[in-house]
Amino acid sequence: MYNHPLLMKARRQALILELIDRDALHSQEQLRRRLRKRGFDATQATISRDIADLGLVKRAGDGAYQRPGADTLNPETALTALERAAAEFLSRIERVEQLVVVRTGRGQAQALAEALDRARLPEAVGTIAGDDTILIIARGARRAAALAKRLEDYAAK
Repeated sequence: MYNHPLLMKARRQALILELIDRDALHSQEQLRRRLRKRGFDATQATISRDIADLGLVKRAGDGAYQRPGADTLNPETALTALERAAAEFLSRIERVEQLVVVRTGRGQAQALAEALDRARLPEAVGTIAGDDTILIIARGARRAAALAKRLEDYAAK
């Protein structure tokens, strides 16, 4: 069998795509173990380069690897991801006029903001996220109140 390094890389990357499409894999270590079971002994550095080459991103809802844009195709999937992300990451909400300030744990604001953006909620114009805080600009004070209530409901699930 021909084992040229470029051919092996293409096979390994194709297998990575197959693995992440089939199962929710959240870490490079999980990917490494799955690859090893299938006959590929890859280092963490190699897997990291493969992830970058393939443009893989972490899914907002659960942090699993996915192809870029994979969950933006279906609005129901995006809304489900938002519900999961809010339940997992949201810790407090405050509203001032048409602004909604959402607090999360450290390092969790980006994932929740991405889920908010992908869900394309009619109440929201856009989000700005830091490390543990998200600013959501709503389309008015009433819609901000409705948005805050919606997010509180998601977080209570």
